[in-house]
Amino acid sequence: MRIVFLGTPEFGVPSLKALVEAGYQVVGVFTQPDKPKGRGNKMQQSPVKECALSYGIPVFQPVKIRIDGVEDLRALKPDLCVTAAFGQILSQEILDIPTIGTVNVHSSLLPKYRGSAPINWAIMEGETVTGVTTMMTDKGLDTGDILLQKKMEILPGETAEELTARMAPVGAALLLETIRRIQAGDCPRVPQNEVEMSYFPMLKKEMGEIDWRMSAHSIVCRVRGLTPWPGCYMLLDNGEILKVWTAEEVQGERHAPGTVISADPKAGLVIAADENYVRIVDMQAQGGKRMNARDYLRGHPLNAKVCVKGEEENNG
Repeated sequence: MRIVFLGTPEFGVPSLKALVEAGYQVVGVFTQPDKPKGRGNKMQQSPVKECALSYGIPVFQPVKIRIDGVEDLRALKPDLCVTAAFGQILSQEILDIPTIGTVNVHSSLLPKYRGSAPINWAIMEGETVTGVTTMMTDKGLDTGDILLQKKMEILPGETAEELTARMAPVGAALLLETIRRIQAGDCPRVPQNEVEMSYFPMLKKEMGEIDWRMSAHSIVCRVRGLTPWPGCYMLLDNGEILKVWTAEEVQGERHAPGTVISADPKAGLVIAADENYVRIVDMQAQGGKRMNARDYLRGHPLNAKVCVKGEEENNG
């Protein structure tokens, strides 16, 4: 079986490795173009590209596969294409090339959490259970028939980065089982129930600003779901911007959302939400390094009384 793999971030690496190490003939890998990163803007290869090169697999990096990748894919004559967080939408012309079709490894229990950031959104929405789905890709956005699924618990306090790391090898194992059952002719194929469908958009940088009019539970889930990117931050009335790495919900009496309840080394940094309080555990000041909030407050007294988001609008 000739397989072409399409993927970009770290999530796809275990699936690519699993295919190669299981003895499948991976004849090519498609991934997103190299991008500048860091202060020096050095061009950086995607994790999937690095993995493919380590195995000596030819790599293709079309800007838009539906335009400048069609002929390269066709020349590889794949029996099956496999996608895992590739990052581009496949046209029907692309989907018609592999003789068996295209299997996608999606990091949610479809039809819930369609879209490009299902792990992040599941955490932000307060879910405690998620999972991986293998599906046959069609021209819709994560709308294809479900093949196999594997449920996973979201651990208390787990961030999107941590859950992704746990989920990727589960997805790889499910992919191998899916392909084996396709070859054996006994792989289930079930249309998605559109009544149960949910879709969530791409992550954007501006999503990271904390809105204290939300409940403390929702804020903490948001911090977890947006770690490591784009990350959450809060804007104080003294002009400071603090990045929030970890936070926890604590019980508290009702105060105006955004009120700084405490900001000292003993009690820590505690801020009122619409319901209960949020204690900032790890944070980072502009130009500084990540550190425990109590340690930060020992050397940096915080004079702010309120956090800006929500407070101005409540008074305006």
